[in-house]
Amino acid sequence: MKTSRTIGWILLVAALGGTGYYGWQRYQDADAAKKTAAKKSNRPPAVRVSAVPVEKADFPVFLTGLGTVQGFNTVQVRTRVDGQIDKIAFTEGQLVNQGDLLVEIDPRSFQAALDQAKAKRAQDEANLNNANLDLQRFTKLGEFATRQQTDTQRATVAQLTAQIASDEAAISNAQTQLDYTQVKAPISGVAGLRQVDVGNIVNASTQTGVVSIAQIEPIAVIFTAPEEQLPYINEAQKVAPLKVIAFSTDGKKQLAEGKLMVVNNQVDTTSGTIRLKAVFDNKEHVLWPGQSVSTRLLVRTLKDATVVPDDAVQHSTSGLYSYTVSPDSKAELRKVKVGVSFDGRTVVEEGLTPGQQVITGGQFKVQPGSVVTTAVASSDPAPAKVRAE
Repeated sequence: MKTSRTIGWILLVAALGGTGYYGWQRYQDADAAKKTAAKKSNRPPAVRVSAVPVEKADFPVFLTGLGTVQGFNTVQVRTRVDGQIDKIAFTEGQLVNQGDLLVEIDPRSFQAALDQAKAKRAQDEANLNNANLDLQRFTKLGEFATRQQTDTQRATVAQLTAQIASDEAAISNAQTQLDYTQVKAPISGVAGLRQVDVGNIVNASTQTGVVSIAQIEPIAVIFTAPEEQLPYINEAQKVAPLKVIAFSTDGKKQLAEGKLMVVNNQVDTTSGTIRLKAVFDNKEHVLWPGQSVSTRLLVRTLKDATVVPDDAVQHSTSGLYSYTVSPDSKAELRKVKVGVSFDGRTVVEEGLTPGQQVITGGQFKVQPGSVVTTAVASSDPAPAKVRAE
């Protein structure tokens, strides 16, 4: 009996001890969990940012400006003879080809002058034939004709020959004046608004034209560039004509691509710019004389440049900087030196290397060493202001 009671007490004590140890262990685990949770609650949450990789690419350097389209050739068509307009043979705004009839002037008086000149030539030719016959007779008479008679007849033949040459010139002039009664297009292009109507009297001496014609295939654009860029332009132009792109004035729609043809021979000292002339094929007629366009002149291309979006470059009182994302997802501040910037992209000369993840959005929440979570940003550059090189 005593032995059974002892065993029971031992079992009871062991059960109580096991229960106490189990409770103590649970307490320790709960306390550790509380400490871990407290530590986690003290750590700041990860900052959500947008990031893109730093690129290595060829970067075109453009000079932007504003230009004005003008006809490659522009002619103010005027009459070269006086008279009344009988016919208008073109439509305003029509594409005309060189040699097309535009206006016809009453030709009757000019036709009469031509006929008169031809009749005079026929008369003089008849007189010349008669004089030649007389000269032949005097020559055949030999000693029966005096030398004076023969010489006089030769002179008469020479005079009539010269008279016929004068008649030929008069006929040519009369024919030219008659031809001028048909006013034809001197170049191919677009006819503007006509300045005269049928029935009007026109004079060659007046400055009022019949119509203006502007050549639009090809067409030219006049624009300016800063004078400090002139050495780069001339240097590149010696290798090959530089590419020029014409955009709408808001810069959203590309209109045409052409080539730089002329650098003006003098810098405008008042504005510090140089005038340039580009030529475009303009087969689709998207450029029109007098139109204002935005121009981009490709001066050179930087090979294998380090390129980032403009949003990746931030400004501070101590200079320019960017945030990169380290392999352990922490933000690292990098001092950078930049070059040219265009179309939402910037060339980084120092501070970044291709392949790094650079933060482009959410930087205002980031501090050096901040834990970040990244979302892939679009690599398409947004329109941005251009910083001069």
